[in-house]
Amino acid sequence: QVQLVESGGGLVQAGGSLRLSCKASGTTFRLDAMGWYRQAPGKQRELVATITSGGTTNYADSVKGRFTISRDNAKNTMSLQMNSLKSEDTAVYYCNAHGSFYRPYDYWGQGTQVTVSS
Repeated sequence: QVQLVESGGGLVQAGGSLRLSCKASGTTFRLDAMGWYRQAPGKQRELVATITSGGTTNYADSVKGRFTISRDNAKNTMSLQMNSLKSEDTAVYYCNAHGSFYRPYDYWGQGTQVTVSS
């Protein structure tokens, strides 16, 4: 069973930076797309950024130029460097991995809280 564990969340002042990490365990194959999603109180979960196993990235317009997603396939890890944080970035951030290996899969982490104070 694949497990995703996030770390690195916390409280930061507006304009500051945080780095989130996601570690995948229990996988015997290279994960396809991985990504970060977030959910603020009272709002739907939304995409933040995704990255394929080949390194192709995609970002939500709201984070372009401020966030950088990366992954290390050999270590089964993914990171999100968040700079110039704003109060509207406050949310629970979730790690996701999805693709297909004999059958489709869609795994989620438990989430890590990011709070940006203004």
